[in-house]
Amino acid sequence: VQLQASGGGLVEAGGSLRLSCAASGSMLSLNEMGWYRQAPGKQREVVARITTGGSTNYADSVKGRFTISRDNAKNTAYLLMNSLKPEDTAVYYCNAAGYSGSYPRRWFNDWGQGTLVTVSS
Repeated sequence: VQLQASGGGLVEAGGSLRLSCAASGSMLSLNEMGWYRQAPGKQREVVARITTGGSTNYADSVKGRFTISRDNAKNTAYLLMNSLKPEDTAVYYCNAAGYSGSYPRRWFNDWGQGTLVTVSS
């Protein structure tokens, strides 16, 4: 499964950005999609995840500011980031997990290429 992330950029503190992640390829199911981020010198951390049914979970640091959503018909997930802070600066990675459409069925857990979000103070 291929994941194409977009929407990163430079924004001032307090501003907003929306990231998109489109999944393509042979999929029987796309059970979960999510966003992770990795700041310089830090480990990759989960930001938000969403299931096919719309259940979500967020990192404490982004609750109330970020909203993850998905369009199942388009196999696309979105991350709306409001009230951005300089500490949100990182490379944001899209992740998707599910079952492949081709035989033999396999569980995939794939990553996109990352998109840079820079928040200036």
